[in-house]
Amino acid sequence: MPTANRARVSVIVPVKNEAENLRRCLPALAWADEVFVVDSQSVDETAKVAEALGATVVQFQFNGTYPKKKNWALDQIPFRNEWVLIVDADEVVVPELAREIAERTASDEADGFYLNMKYFFLGRRIQHCGYAEAWNLRLFKHRLGRYEKMPVSPGVQTGDNEAHEHVELQGGRVARLRHELDHHAYPSIAVWVEKHNRYAVWEAAMYERFLSEPVPASIGRGKRFKRRLKKLYLRLPMRPLVRFAYAYGFRLGFLDGRPGLVFCTLLAIYDFLAWANVYEAKVKAQTLGSTTVTTSGTSFKAGSSVVRVARSSP
Repeated sequence: MPTANRARVSVIVPVKNEAENLRRCLPALAWADEVFVVDSQSVDETAKVAEALGATVVQFQFNGTYPKKKNWALDQIPFRNEWVLIVDADEVVVPELAREIAERTASDEADGFYLNMKYFFLGRRIQHCGYAEAWNLRLFKHRLGRYEKMPVSPGVQTGDNEAHEHVELQGGRVARLRHELDHHAYPSIAVWVEKHNRYAVWEAAMYERFLSEPVPASIGRGKRFKRRLKKLYLRLPMRPLVRFAYAYGFRLGFLDGRPGLVFCTLLAIYDFLAWANVYEAKVKAQTLGSTTVTTSGTSFKAGSSVVRVARSSP
């Protein structure tokens, strides 16, 4: 597409070893004025594929705590456009969505837009399981938006990319786009398990923060409501069973066939791993007694002493 006809939008694609996904993702971004692939020193052909498809490759080195990849990119990349769109490598911006983005960013009707995504898993779109809708603030004026600052302790293996943090928008005007983003989630069960193992470690690191700290007002009404529900949910017993019953039964996951059964089971396993990581931290604290221990992200009492498990600051 000629440069003059491209939408005045800059796109960030955070990646690590995503060569295959980029072959599908980047051609669908040809409508955007500029595309930055922010890479974490991939060992496959990620950088080569990205450059061949016209993207600018920027290398990111995580220091182990903060900033993570998306906030770093928002702070460091010299965008030539006011609007920025965040797209993961396993996502595709369909032509109808691209046209809507171009039209609505040009109208200046809002400071940010929420996008919904179609979630594909094991060759089928997941239309139930609680995943029929997944709205996230992905398109916004880059000077107004940053992801929540939720650093982890050095050495905690949670990954270098904001996976569950939400965008805090310093502007009051938000809207929703009508068309949806295609999300081709996880090429294999093994990839799903590997990524969600890291996410579970992050959940454990944020456990006390989710329980005790106020919900940020700047993450949007819908996300605030879900974060408040999370405060209640984290106090429930037998959470993995609750998660499976909710996703497969109450949210009609059984209507998604065998992929729905697999997906809901994996969600329950994910919740179990998050709980197990918190329990492991408590066991370590009790075992060490009065010794100070640094692990995932909270403080626990061991005997008469408080054992600090390196809590992250807001």
